[in-house]
Amino acid sequence: MPEREPVVIADLAEIPDFTDEAEESDFWATHQFSDAVAAQAELPPADLLPRPRPRTVPIAVRFDSSTLDRVKALAARRHKGYQTLLKEFVVERLYEEERRDGVIPRQRVRGS
Repeated sequence: MPEREPVVIADLAEIPDFTDEAEESDFWATHQFSDAVAAQAELPPADLLPRPRPRTVPIAVRFDSSTLDRVKALAARRHKGYQTLLKEFVVERLYEEERRDGVIPRQRVRGS
């Protein structure tokens, strides 16, 4: 079955009110903005947009299956991906090691 051309939205008034995300998703799967409407879109000022995430570099780290199973189980309990959890662990430990080595000065407690 050949793919259909999307319906072009020439005016924002043509966008219906959606009852849920599924309905909105179905709509946008078959519709797109005209160039004129897209050009009119008001984007927030750049200073209000979140900063882009820094690029990451893929690396290979080998773990024994028991350790990997434990990390995956902990990540699941925390509702996050195991690779995200591993990155958090590395960043936290790196910070602690840099503080210990004096690369990052220890914060002084007020009144001391």
